[in-house]
Amino acid sequence: MEPVLFYGVPHGCSFGSIVALEWLGQPYRLSRIDMLAPKDERYARINPKHQTPTLLLESGEALGESLAILSHIAARDLGQRLGYLQGTRAFDRLNSALSFLHTEVHGAFSPAWAAFKLPDDAAKDKEILRALAREQAAKAYAHLEHMLSDRPWLVGDVRTVADAYLIGVARWGEDLRLFDLKREFPRLHQHLQKLEADKAVIFAHAIEDEKPATSSGAFLGHVTLADLQLGLAA
Repeated sequence: MEPVLFYGVPHGCSFGSIVALEWLGQPYRLSRIDMLAPKDERYARINPKHQTPTLLLESGEALGESLAILSHIAARDLGQRLGYLQGTRAFDRLNSALSFLHTEVHGAFSPAWAAFKLPDDAAKDKEILRALAREQAAKAYAHLEHMLSDRPWLVGDVRTVADAYLIGVARWGEDLRLFDLKREFPRLHQHLQKLEADKAVIFAHAIEDEKPATSSGAFLGHVTLADLQLGLAA
């Protein structure tokens, strides 16, 4: 079978891996994981940490962690310029950007996602966590503003998997109602709006929202954990 990306809802960072697969244009399938539902032991056998995304490769090996998955996607066809040859300066810049997105941007919102999962009667705890997330994310957003001050894309003159990951995590500021990006971080807002108009991003939104989705042609459909369990056992 073609590679299968397990993506998490609601609003998982795996959104960026869907975008990257669409940009790559090579055949792939998707499997939807509800991260708020009780843990499914079938998925735990694929990813013991029960995290998303996970990319199940053609060999049957499971590749976890967004940075590893995005680097793998980029390396499948360097001619697409979604990534760069290891050892080059451009590769280092891309790795630096991906690491920043993972640690500083993604990590900044952890308190807000924890608040999202708290019951309604924990209003005070929710507010403390949201305030902490806003403080952390504001610093990360300010650096993104700086990064985008002299280039059309996050790491240079062309879009890369860093831009795919960016749209998956930077959107959380408004999703969680922590920021008005247009007013507070206009350069980042403009860049995200450019990405939102991209066909692959529109496709990824439709996939998340379970609406009709128009692919580049690479997407071959969804598979369930039950389907994969039968396939791997065969």
